Amino acid sequence: MAGLLPLLTEAYQSGEALGKRLGVSRAAVAKEAKALKAEGFPVEVGRKGYRIQPGTPLPHLFHPRGRLGTPYRYLGRVGSTQDVLRAWAEEGAPEGALVLAEVQERGRGRQGRPWESRPGASLTFSLLLRPRLPLPALGLLPLLAGLALWEALGVGGLKWPNDLLAPDGRKLAGILLEAKAEGEEVAYALLGVGINVAWAPAGAAALAEFSPFSRREALEAFLERLEALLPLLEEPEALLQRYRRASYTLGRRVRVHTPRGPVEGMAEDLLPDGSLRVGGVRVGAGEVELLRPQD
Repeated sequence: MAGLLPLLTEAYQSGEALGKRLGVSRAAVAKEAKALKAEGFPVEVGRKGYRIQPGTPLPHLFHPRGRLGTPYRYLGRVGSTQDVLRAWAEEGAPEGALVLAEVQERGRGRQGRPWESRPGASLTFSLLLRPRLPLPALGLLPLLAGLALWEALGVGGLKWPNDLLAPDGRKLAGILLEAKAEGEEVAYALLGVGINVAWAPAGAAALAEFSPFSRREALEAFLERLEALLPLLEEPEALLQRYRRASYTLGRRVRVHTPRGPVEGMAEDLLPDGSLRVGGVRVGAGEVELLRPQD
């Protein structure tokens, strides 16, 4: 039986009622609910019956307000949403295609680090963009995505290029950009986004500490803001000006771990290609460590 998930809502429904709609027994409904939970789907079972955890972005409950977020694949357990979306992109998926999974067994963040998440409490998804960008401008896309996340959620600030930090500096969300080039242009870009919504790993922050956003609301808000900001890729200075207002990095002493070794100094400004100027040195990629005054 593969039809239970599309019937679930945020209100409890009895096993008898669901069984009648599906033409199966109550026992079959219970078995399918158990299988869905094993796959990571946040199905809740109680005395009143079955429901999906409130705020879950099930396809029939998820309503993107623009073109980003359609078509949409909502999955349980996968290796990585980036890998699923890349295969879909190679098959010709349109811009805006979205893959969201409740469990990523090989989820990864920037610098190849694993990304921890919890079913029903985290958002882990990948979004396909097909921007008509020359390769040198690709560095602006992570900044734009981070800005969209900050404007959508209204919490904290950004650590260059696109980590969203809580007001106290704990990590709340991150974005991984992977792109394919064709000639001198970007063929497509995969934005992998992880947001701690109702749960966070040790030392990190959860959105629920600062905002009443549900997972579905956070997803819809991000997609709406990202679509609204995409035209700024053609106005780099306007994008950088807005990003500067959201930055927790500029004006701070930082240590940037780059492929060529650490660069330490004052984070002075953003350059037109989205790179960071640290102590007079251009840094195009790397992991930023915000230093305390005594460091």
